[in-house]
Amino acid sequence: MRSLISFVFVLALISPCLRCDETKINGLYNIINYGAKGDGKSDDAQAFLKAWESSCGAKGMATLVIPANYQFLLSPLMLKGPCLASTIQIQLQGKLVAAEKNAWPSYKYAWILISNVNGLTVDGTGGSLDGFGSSWWSCTNCQRPSAITFNSCNGLTVNYLNIINSPKAHININNCVGATFSGITIQSPADTHNTDGIDVYASKNIWIKDSTIACGDDCIAISGGSSYVNVTGCACGPGHGISVGSLGNGKSNTVEQVQVRNCNFTNTQNGARIKTYAV
Repeated sequence: MRSLISFVFVLALISPCLRCDETKINGLYNIINYGAKGDGKSDDAQAFLKAWESSCGAKGMATLVIPANYQFLLSPLMLKGPCLASTIQIQLQGKLVAAEKNAWPSYKYAWILISNVNGLTVDGTGGSLDGFGSSWWSCTNCQRPSAITFNSCNGLTVNYLNIINSPKAHININNCVGATFSGITIQSPADTHNTDGIDVYASKNIWIKDSTIACGDDCIAISGGSSYVNVTGCACGPGHGISVGSLGNGKSNTVEQVQVRNCNFTNTQNGARIKTYAV
């Protein structure tokens, strides 16, 4: 009997280690395992951050998993690099919902900010982001956040991301080199102010392709300091079209090597245009 008890005790000690080894080998970091509830009511931002810190700090390949069949309520989130992982991926299979305006702190730059993470892949197959913009749109004098901002992320790949109802721009691409956005779906009401689809700032070698954008402002806006931006096979509308600019608010602005090909415009104010500030 004593031997049996000893065996069970040793097995109980070993089993957690086996689970740890399996997690390490598979390189999967599920936010549920870090305390996220996914009930649509509890703020899961801290659990998300813990899972990010583990995946970003891992050796080798790492995948942060946001599982299907859950709704995760999130206050503003900052996912910062650089990461130790050789390659890092975010699998968005569930639904992320932003906290309402009154629950936000003073920080209002972006709902989700991903910064200084190179070689990141975001796969949004089956998942979605809801920026809960309806709690912001009537406040015309408020500082309104973007839904998701990629800042200084080089070698970025974003596929099949579905974003609705951002308070302001849905996607910001800022100071990135070598980024591909494919199969993106963006939707907000046509009468919402400054809800751009994708804004590109000071970035180079950007591809936006095979995406559908319906919003209350520019479907895509390409601003100063950007170059080699390719937009192909996209559907725009309703919205204001695909814009270079606005330009001319500073001493100088340069945008070069922009190509827009095989795009459809439906119920838009413009097609492709160059937009300047009024003098």
